[in-house]
Amino acid sequence: MICKLTPSAPRLILFAGHAGTGKSTLAKKALPLIIEKTGEDFFFLDKDTVYGGFSAHVMELTTQNPNDRDSPYYLENLRDWEYQGLIDIARENLLLGVNVILVGPFSKEIQSGRMFNAQELGIPPQTMIQVAWIDLEELEAKRRMEKRADPRDEWKFAHWEQYAKRRTEPPSHLSLHRFDNSTLNEAAFEKLIDDLVR
Repeated sequence: MICKLTPSAPRLILFAGHAGTGKSTLAKKALPLIIEKTGEDFFFLDKDTVYGGFSAHVMELTTQNPNDRDSPYYLENLRDWEYQGLIDIARENLLLGVNVILVGPFSKEIQSGRMFNAQELGIPPQTMIQVAWIDLEELEAKRRMEKRADPRDEWKFAHWEQYAKRRTEPPSHLSLHRFDNSTLNEAAFEKLIDDLVR
């Protein structure tokens, strides 16, 4: 959805966190509220939508497993290129003055601090960057992943201890706002939205 441009200070908002935490669901719930509070429109990019089919095809060609999104092979040969492509699309829009919401784990990029650095991302220096980090306890995240029965989670289930080691804590940052999604607290969710658009 792209209507209004905000060339003076575009916004980059991330909904990030580990698998099964509810990033996409919360981002879609937040979108109309963010638009209402800012009076601005946003370009919405979910990593699974942007690269789901492409990555499935590449993994089918290389490993014969189109659902693999976690093996060492995927992490070494495809993962970083997916994220870089997503950031490149966001950059192009931000340079045009178009607000962007990104949805994806982004754990590595947030851990390194890259996602808070407009210069390193190559986006306008005045871009207002805010990150919603969606928290969910490991066993509850696993339970929700089992319930959604997405075949892309199969590698995680088969190698859960190895995968769980990648569930790292995000760094503390003024632009990172943690949200506990174990139960949806509407007041806490409203505060999250306020924090993201301040």
